[in-house]
Amino acid sequence: MKIHYAVAAFLSLFLLQCRQPAPMATSLQEIMSGVPAIEGRAAYLQSPYVTAGDRLYMVGHQDGQFPDLGWHVTGEMGGIWDHPIKLMDGFTAALVQNGQSHCLEAAERFVNYPFANQHFYGSTPLGVSVERFQFVPDGQEAVVVEYTFENDSDQEKHFSFTFNAMADLRPVWLGERTGMEDGGDYAYWEDSINGMVAKDSLNDWYVVWGSTVSPDAHEIGSESCDFERRGKGVNAALTYSVSVPANGRASLPIVVAGSYVSLKAAQETLKKVQQNAGAMLEAKKARYAAIAQTARLSIPDTALQQALEWVKYNADWLIRDVPEIGRGLSAGLPDYPWWFGCDNTYSLQGVLASGRTDIAYSTLGLLQKLSEQTNGNGRIIHEASTNGAVFNPGNINETPQFASMVWTMYQWTGDQPFLAKYYPMVKKGLAWLLEENDADGNFCPDGFGMMEIHGLDSEMIDVAVYTQKAFSDAALMAAEMGEEAQALDYQKVADQLRERINTDFWVPEFKSYADFIGTARQANHLIEAAIIRADTLGKPWAVEELKATQARIASYPPDQKQGFVLYHNWVVNTPMETGVAEPDKALAALKAGSRFVNPFGVFVTGIDRDDSAGSEEGSFAAGKKTFSYVGAVMTLPTGVQAIAENNYGRPDEALAYLQRLVRSFSFALPGSMYEVSPDFGMMTQAWTIYSLYVPMVQQFFGITPEAPQRKIHIHPQMPSGWEQASLENLSVGDNRLSMRYNRTGDAITVTIDQSRKDWQLALSFPKGQYRTWRLNGQRINPEIVGPYEQVEANGKQVELELVQ
Repeated sequence: MKIHYAVAAFLSLFLLQCRQPAPMATSLQEIMSGVPAIEGRAAYLQSPYVTAGDRLYMVGHQDGQFPDLGWHVTGEMGGIWDHPIKLMDGFTAALVQNGQSHCLEAAERFVNYPFANQHFYGSTPLGVSVERFQFVPDGQEAVVVEYTFENDSDQEKHFSFTFNAMADLRPVWLGERTGMEDGGDYAYWEDSINGMVAKDSLNDWYVVWGSTVSPDAHEIGSESCDFERRGKGVNAALTYSVSVPANGRASLPIVVAGSYVSLKAAQETLKKVQQNAGAMLEAKKARYAAIAQTARLSIPDTALQQALEWVKYNADWLIRDVPEIGRGLSAGLPDYPWWFGCDNTYSLQGVLASGRTDIAYSTLGLLQKLSEQTNGNGRIIHEASTNGAVFNPGNINETPQFASMVWTMYQWTGDQPFLAKYYPMVKKGLAWLLEENDADGNFCPDGFGMMEIHGLDSEMIDVAVYTQKAFSDAALMAAEMGEEAQALDYQKVADQLRERINTDFWVPEFKSYADFIGTARQANHLIEAAIIRADTLGKPWAVEELKATQARIASYPPDQKQGFVLYHNWVVNTPMETGVAEPDKALAALKAGSRFVNPFGVFVTGIDRDDSAGSEEGSFAAGKKTFSYVGAVMTLPTGVQAIAENNYGRPDEALAYLQRLVRSFSFALPGSMYEVSPDFGMMTQAWTIYSLYVPMVQQFFGITPEAPQRKIHIHPQMPSGWEQASLENLSVGDNRLSMRYNRTGDAITVTIDQSRKDWQLALSFPKGQYRTWRLNGQRINPEIVGPYEQVEANGKQVELELVQ
């Protein structure tokens, strides 16, 4: 904490001797009793946090400061955002007494709650310690910031407190595409709110702030405790008198509210939140308690269990609601606070497995609307800003992934009107996929998939895999819609792609599926680029391997097409992720893929790995001077690998990947996992919920919903070390399911409770694994269904006992 000696003119604003100290509000922190909390690490106090809300959010550093941060709009991705505009770069605060100003510049501790956060500044030269607590009320364009002062002495303390806001009203990324122009900001005092207003000079964009306590003074263009920033903003301060009783506490709440519509709307929000902050915090607490109770897990691995609980909160943090555009799950913070096609086709699978159909409905609706407005041909967009401007009309993989997501949604909800609405979009998209992107007519579209590496736009493995799954799922959709001939046509394409993936894409010498199918000429260009990358990163093994491949293909006809393994990109594992890989190839590929890991998970690009990767447990961000994903390990590839292992009956290997993944939980931001493990990129990323909840709920617990048939398949495959596990209150259609698993010696018991007794439950285990089957206490003989033995039952409670 620094001490600033201000000039007399500045101090005169604070020294209002006639004004009596105003009464302080009751502390909001009292409401947080019983709420889970995680304290941050001291080494990461100068890294981001988010105070999350669906309409507004605030991003700063854990030490309480608001430095310029982010790269998407350079230096502007932090602060307070009310999409599609920014309201503030941040704020500073100072205590003033006897002519000295003490800036609250660096908190000593940071604590994160599921829906709020707290900074602890410790003791000050005035003899009081200071805490800052904040939250964003649901559905409101406002953030509540409460300062609490604690006096441990026997004397009452009196001082002034200045809240200095750095307004910066500016448009979101791509604002220029919709006519959003950033003007200079100006500020003024407004009697009706007992606070300040700042306005963009070219637009009806407003930010307002104040307290339920009347200020002593205000100042425009005020000092900002050495706060430096960019942009066209304006500073404006409010000063309050504070009294803290001996051995007591006092609190001062401040609300910041905004609007991109009108001053009236901003003022109304400010007053509403000021008057109801406590009730709004109680409501948010109750809502998050309900999130915690939905799809609630109890497992032996407590670290994994905690991460599973918090990843549900993380998903809620990323809901972005812009009423004029739509409501949907954004990709990540701070640099991806808008909507993506591919990200959501992963994220929403985890969202459904965690019980949040509401997010899935609204997000799919938003993606459909933006895609139709932009493309109109079934193609699904890649990325859209919060003003509705679409940056990329869609990579090739997004359209088939969206089709499969529609089918997944239908299986979880049983919502036939939903399927009837989206099926025409699926049909258009699959037609576009093959008619406009498959020049050689082999059902494998050409173009970019998940790997956005220059030149990787031929026939990509992930595009082929997700296209195969899309046609397989579309065949089921067509059958549901009564289009039997269409169903047969779709299944024919799916079957031909399945064969092609397991022949043309398989590269025996690498025991891996190919990164891509292309010509030798294309491969040579990519090899040159890959060698430069590997050599620059100091990966001699990769350089040697790439040069060997280059030598081998030198004799190939330049236009001969075949599969190539160059980068060892994580997408070579997608055939195992969807289950299209033949079992012998899958097991070989999974073993080959296990090389490309570090203690936190799977490399995005395998040639970035080196011999130190197996033991490197430190920061990835340290020493980074520019934003780059080169060398990255991410939560998505790691989750894909866990799902792939489970698909081939290897839950112990799957658990090992999940345990790698959760090593990054709370590494930098308490309660979250970074996009790039353990501490780089986005501080929270939506698709992580896919990486955790799908392998847990749908594979370890074995839940496969068939809501349209009012049926749930249950095929547990627990890790070998887990003797007890439970899943409570999982939403499947209009049913609520809970499951308990218990293993004692050579016997297991699976108990299912459901709210709808007429739903059919099909429980299955590998054929021959158990000699004795008892259903609700009665010995039975299971039915043989393919490689499994299975029993079916309904009722409020079903108990199955098995003995080896």
